[in-house]
Amino acid sequence: MKTTWSILLGLLLPAAPAAVQAQFIYTTNSGAITLYQYTGGGGAVVISNFVNSIGQQSFSFCTSLTSVTIPGSVAGIGDYAFYGCSNLAGLTISSGVAAIGQQVFQGCTNLASVAIPVSATSIGAFAFACCSNLASAAISGGVTNMANQFYGCTNLQSVTIDNGVTTVGVGEFLDFASLASVTIPDSVTSIASNAFAWTGLTRVAIPGSVAAIGDYAFYKCPNLATLTLSNGVASLGQGAFSYCASLTSVTIPNSVTGIGDYAFDFCSDLTGLYFQGNAPAADSTVLFLDTTTNYFLPDTGGWSNTFAGRPAVPWNPLIQTGGSFGVQGTQFGFNIAGTAGIPIVVEACANLASPVWVPLATNTLTGGLFSFSEPLPANSPARFYRIRSP
Repeated sequence: MKTTWSILLGLLLPAAPAAVQAQFIYTTNSGAITLYQYTGGGGAVVISNFVNSIGQQSFSFCTSLTSVTIPGSVAGIGDYAFYGCSNLAGLTISSGVAAIGQQVFQGCTNLASVAIPVSATSIGAFAFACCSNLASAAISGGVTNMANQFYGCTNLQSVTIDNGVTTVGVGEFLDFASLASVTIPDSVTSIASNAFAWTGLTRVAIPGSVAAIGDYAFYKCPNLATLTLSNGVASLGQGAFSYCASLTSVTIPNSVTGIGDYAFDFCSDLTGLYFQGNAPAADSTVLFLDTTTNYFLPDTGGWSNTFAGRPAVPWNPLIQTGGSFGVQGTQFGFNIAGTAGIPIVVEACANLASPVWVPLATNTLTGGLFSFSEPLPANSPARFYRIRSP
């Protein structure tokens, strides 16, 4: 038998000399308590750990609510539960909460940060939509699918996605101009179309677990200067990185077999694509209106003098062991030979067991040759050098 009652829970107000009682209306069903209407005076609310669920719309449009602590005894938060609580600034969702309904915190415009516990296995669509002051979010690995939970949170600056999340949905962070930082774990297998388009990202690392990057996934990210594609990525979608004007170089792993139309078009500062494998399938639009040179390793196949309408040349620098190689007075140096005009970076470290590579020189092989030297380092028993692409 289902019974409806009124109960009193503690309401903690700033500067209050003692706990003030505020009223909730709730239901019980086989001993489980569900809140379905809050009638208190707002402020900072700590929900009792005797509560098992928070019903739909139970706090909606409670503009006097400033913070809420939801205990782990709450298995689920119903749809629209805190919808329109415009002064809600503090939110604690404790471990144990499993389900967060749709549009639960939509329109909580004073909310600045949110952390989803690992116990949460589902977040409904638009759960945090239009939280215009939300600056940071941490998504636990219990939530496998991200799909429009943060729609309209245009002030979001950093997002941490924990291991366990598998999908970043269509347009999930579309037009988030303030988003400068995102962590994508190895569990993510799908980055859908427009997922990060028009964002303020400055760097992004895509793990090899993501086989395909969706169409226009990072379209028009003007501040994106560093892009890391891990081995395992097989295809780049149409327009995936087009209009990313701050990109200067990108290394394409040998797992990539196809690059979509216009994938890097209008990347005005992109001077080099560095391919680690065979030439992938691509057409002349990939680098449309770019001034990019394509560099490939000499032991790979499918290459000609051009790729995607731009020059393609072998990247083949070698350290020469003759001539000026070795110690000369107080200097150590060597010559590097290879295809004329290819760019190189010389790096050094003191310990191969735990190397910290330090760049020493960035240059091009003018005429196919570059002479490198540096003063002999003091108090260093060993010194190791390597050459990499920019």
